[in-house]
Amino acid sequence: MVGKRADGYHLLDTIMVAVSLYDEIDIRKIRGAFRNPNDGELIKISCDHPDVPQGKENIVYRAAQLMLKKSRTTQPISIHIMKNIPVGAGLGGGSSDAAATLVGLNRLFKLRFSIAMLIKMALSLGADVPFFIQARPSRAQGIGERLRPLSDLPRFWSVIIYPGFPVSTAWVFANLGRKLTKPIVNTSITPSRKSFDGFARQLENDLEGVTLTRYPKIGVLKQKLLREGALQVLMSGSGSSVFGIFVSKQAAAKAFRRLRQEEGAQAFLVHALN
Repeated sequence: MVGKRADGYHLLDTIMVAVSLYDEIDIRKIRGAFRNPNDGELIKISCDHPDVPQGKENIVYRAAQLMLKKSRTTQPISIHIMKNIPVGAGLGGGSSDAAATLVGLNRLFKLRFSIAMLIKMALSLGADVPFFIQARPSRAQGIGERLRPLSDLPRFWSVIIYPGFPVSTAWVFANLGRKLTKPIVNTSITPSRKSFDGFARQLENDLEGVTLTRYPKIGVLKQKLLREGALQVLMSGSGSSVFGIFVSKQAAAKAFRRLRQEEGAQAFLVHALN
């Protein structure tokens, strides 16, 4: 955290990297008559996870609604979400689903909205949604909307552990004290392929000071990842997931085999996408 805006949004300076864990979004046109866009029946949302809302409160619904409005499309659609990313895990599941919906509808209806236009629409849905439009490793600043691609980010393997319970992002930011906010001048993120160990060890997450106090199990899982040989272990976003960075696929796979047996938790072996 590097500050706070007058409207309450916290200012960030962070690295965002997509990994090989993802949900699947199936978007289809509903065959039949076109409908009045004001009748509330243009979009049908379904999901295979019971904790994911399937109505207007779902961010995917809002993404689809925005796209149909912008394109003046009255073709009814159905969207089915197949969840692989744990819910409330701090892994950007909902945000990536929203971005995928924008990109998918742009292709399905051959709308030809530019990347810049998609990013602008994505920002209206959430501060971290723009990142997932292209999902390139990036340094994110502002409230997360100012993205600078990192072409020299080291490729790495990681083990993610979801502790079995979600954490409310709103709660974390509401309890973020001023003492955790750093002056902008002290911020330094300089990832480089030349020193993978240095890159891994300089990473930190200011939100851990809030989340770990209330959810000590997250801290326990961090220590287990370190004991399994991770170069660095951090909470992802506001939690509840943690991830460990490893020097090789073999090292990560070895840790994964041990940690996937953790009671009540889920473990994922992933690699960075660049």
